[in-house]
Amino acid sequence: MALLVDGEHTGRAERAGQRHSELLLPMVDAVLAEGDLALSDLDAIAFGAGPGSFTGLRIACGVAQGLAFGTTRPVVAVPTLLALAQATNAPRVVAILDARMGEVYLAAYDRTDGPWRTCIAPCLCKPDAAPPLPGGDWFGVGSGFAVHGDKLRLSYACELGGVDVEAYPQARHIASLAHDEWRAGRGVSASSALPLYIRDKVAFTESERRAAS
Repeated sequence: MALLVDGEHTGRAERAGQRHSELLLPMVDAVLAEGDLALSDLDAIAFGAGPGSFTGLRIACGVAQGLAFGTTRPVVAVPTLLALAQATNAPRVVAILDARMGEVYLAAYDRTDGPWRTCIAPCLCKPDAAPPLPGGDWFGVGSGFAVHGDKLRLSYACELGGVDVEAYPQARHIASLAHDEWRAGRGVSASSALPLYIRDKVAFTESERRAAS
């Protein structure tokens, strides 16, 4: 949870496991109190839209919608992989999160000439079938490299100049990106805010598990 006011961030961060719904609203209250602000003082409300776990995305979107409905503030949905790219200092980033089931969520972004530009839109793929990157030096970031590093480095043997497997999307990065989107008039109403679902399947069937073993 993060609050961005006049270019300054305040916030709370916690690895919540399965306790997102229990912790999130108290964190909102705590951060607003620290900033001496009411919810109605905000210009917009942002959330990490995904891709990611279905439950986490539903909670994030639902809470953002609930807060926005009560204040009629616009909502800004920020792609999780873009927030992951924002966590780096690199100008060209391939952001990859482990999606389980032998797959990854992947996107590539470039900001060498200003704001982030999407080079590869968020997608779901096998790590050894990752889409090709445009020529040049790229920086890899995310848990996908921790889990599938060998296959991804083979896919991008000539393109990667470095990798950070520890970085993860943070609320302050989402807030910064959302601020730019809001300034550009790209916020939406609470009823129009949606998570970014890429995968429509979350588990193997018993026969699929047998076939893979």
